[in-house]
Amino acid sequence: MRVVPLSEATADMVDLVGGKAAGLGELIARGERVPPGFCVTTEAYRQGTVPEREVVEAYQRLGCGPVAVRSSATAEDLPDASFAGQHHTVLNVTDAAELMAAIVKCWESLHSDRAVAYREARAVEDASVLMAVVVQRMIDPAVAGVLFTANPLTGCRTEMLVDAAAGLGTMVVDGASAVSHYTLNEATDGAPDDAPGDLTPAQRAELRAVGERLQAQFGQPQDVEWAIDREGTLWLLQSRPITTLFPLPPATAKPLPRVYLEFGHVQGMLQPVTPMGMSTLRSMVAAMLASVGVRVNIVDIGGRLYGDLTDLARDRFTRKRLVQLMAVDFGPRAQAVMEYVLADPRFAPRKGRAPREGRAPRAGAANGAALRTAVRAVAGITRTLARPDAARLRVFRAIDRMRLESTAPEGLHTAADRLRFVQEQDLTDSPDEIIWPIVTGMLVAALPARLLKGIARPDEIHTVLGGMPHNVTIEMDLALWRLAQGAGEHRRLLLDTPAEDLADRYRRGVLPDIGLAAFLDTYGHRGVAEVDLGVPRWDEDPSPVFAMIANYLRVTDPQQAPDRRFARAAEAAEATLRELAARTRRRRPVRGRIATFLLRRARSLAGLREAGKFAGLFRLRAVRRQLLLVGADLHRAGLLARPDDIMFLTIDEATSAVHAGADHRDTVTARRAAHRTESRRRSVPVALLSDGTDVEAILPAAAHTDRVLSGVGAAAGRVTGPARVVRDPATAHIEPGEILIAATTDPGWTPLFLTIGALVTETGAIMAHGPTVAREYGIPAVICVPGATRKISTGQVVTVDGAAGTVTID
Repeated sequence: MRVVPLSEATADMVDLVGGKAAGLGELIARGERVPPGFCVTTEAYRQGTVPEREVVEAYQRLGCGPVAVRSSATAEDLPDASFAGQHHTVLNVTDAAELMAAIVKCWESLHSDRAVAYREARAVEDASVLMAVVVQRMIDPAVAGVLFTANPLTGCRTEMLVDAAAGLGTMVVDGASAVSHYTLNEATDGAPDDAPGDLTPAQRAELRAVGERLQAQFGQPQDVEWAIDREGTLWLLQSRPITTLFPLPPATAKPLPRVYLEFGHVQGMLQPVTPMGMSTLRSMVAAMLASVGVRVNIVDIGGRLYGDLTDLARDRFTRKRLVQLMAVDFGPRAQAVMEYVLADPRFAPRKGRAPREGRAPRAGAANGAALRTAVRAVAGITRTLARPDAARLRVFRAIDRMRLESTAPEGLHTAADRLRFVQEQDLTDSPDEIIWPIVTGMLVAALPARLLKGIARPDEIHTVLGGMPHNVTIEMDLALWRLAQGAGEHRRLLLDTPAEDLADRYRRGVLPDIGLAAFLDTYGHRGVAEVDLGVPRWDEDPSPVFAMIANYLRVTDPQQAPDRRFARAAEAAEATLRELAARTRRRRPVRGRIATFLLRRARSLAGLREAGKFAGLFRLRAVRRQLLLVGADLHRAGLLARPDDIMFLTIDEATSAVHAGADHRDTVTARRAAHRTESRRRSVPVALLSDGTDVEAILPAAAHTDRVLSGVGAAAGRVTGPARVVRDPATAHIEPGEILIAATTDPGWTPLFLTIGALVTETGAIMAHGPTVAREYGIPAVICVPGATRKISTGQVVTVDGAAGTVTID
């Protein structure tokens, strides 16, 4: 069929009529008022010729006269890609010749620069997209516009937004005229946010009713184009999913609003976690919090790890220190949103002290466990402070022991055996020999800033905490630098060959020996987003390591060699510490001696921060290896399409496949598609309310200009250089001295730090992985710069001021 009436288009005909026509057909089928029309199908587009006779006949059946000609690509108006404004629309077409030309113009718009760029950004293959064209009778509107059945700016699902303007709706979507904005919710009648308004109260009520009806019918929030004609009749011109909304938190039976804080950025994770990774991470985080007497429900929202902090926020005791406790790992953006939540009357403290989700019951075993933890903490911290060198030795002995113990035993021959091994692993266990030296290091690094307030500047404290020894991540980065330096005779091979090809040669044993096997033997259990079980380790896929080696080989200035930079940072730290010690003894003798003692202990212990995670990753790798073998067995049995599909199941689902032969291939396909969609998301809310509101979106805007972006200084120094926006460190090409701009970072990113001039991130905390490593290399860092990866482009010259916490675009 080359021409079909819109009334015959259905949702299962997208390949023939495209997304827009299919959506309009569904509206007609549901009894909504839609201008009559027809669709020139993708079959005509494939043939490359407009079927003039059929089009003219359909046009005549409409009664001729003015029509709107609109694109309807097969990848258009879909749940994860609207293609809004990417293809052509031609209005007020009044004769057959104009109609033929308009159809061709819509066809050609499929290959416009903006449409091609949009498809590339969403990984939509050009060859898979075809173009149909919708032709509809023109409406002569008195007023027209757009209705969003959820607030696309804040994510709130209980608010609708309406933009309206006199005349054609294109005036709204193209921004070509003054537009009136309305917010529709239960608390307001939808009075315009800015006068004068174009809609009467009755029209606003009708739009809200339509929005509620369409959202219920299609099962998700809708972006609706509408027009009201001169007789006051409401027409629907389009309804498609709102593609930008972050997923809702899981529904609860409790009527009061709830607040969820994103936990993943603590580990430098922006990408969604695989279902298998989520199942383990939820239990790991919950156990970690429970060990200190805090119970938080960990939930999956959009593949990200969120903690329900509602009961902690409403508890009159815990709320007093909630913001302060977030300083170390969650950072200032999380603190700002939580301050807002605590000031919201809906989260006012409750009376009484009944047990609740956010706090373990006071009596019984939970209190006994908390008391035992407190006793162990005091003993462990005291012991570490007294003999830091011995504590460090115990840490590294424990790491070696955990590495050896993580190896799977012999005799795991069947999928059931391997799955049993996986289920028996306690991924939350971390020995005291590791925990308390790490905690001590974090405490002695955090306390001096308070003791020296008014005596030492924050950038001086940051300098003292730079060039820190005993950090396994720094040692890993420097080991890779030494490997690159020793591979000089293969420089051209390593620089000119794609990382994926080098990895393939390495696996096949045909790459020259550059010492990579020894490096992977020590550090191959690591990777980007390494706490996710579903992510490959470097010893599985060393492509990211080869990309980093290439970056190191681009360093030609000996003074910019990472080992020298680290040495300079250590020298600056010791010199600043001596100067601060002398200054504080003169001005505050007692406080100065305490602060100096703590800073010296910090230089001995704070580098251990990465040790616990480093050790735990050995066990995580062992579990991943066994799961992949289980996946291979299920693949051979025809229950999975590929072995690593097991990472898109939960442990329970994998168990049902192994023991009962359950076929989860459809589930995996759907989850992989959702994972791909979420992987394209460029920003993740720091905190969400249960109605979908992104709390940060309703805070007052941070003070900055187009040229000066404000954040939080996390590592001292001031550097000017070209920006390099990086979204995936595995493929990053960084020239020495460039400013790394990223949404977030984790230890898998840190090899990039060795050659950059400065670091800028959108999230983070001063004591998080990225800023910690930046300080230790003496690299200026500014964190918590909202929208940095969007507002700064690769190649722009920027100045990063770690003391002022600013990024200036020159």
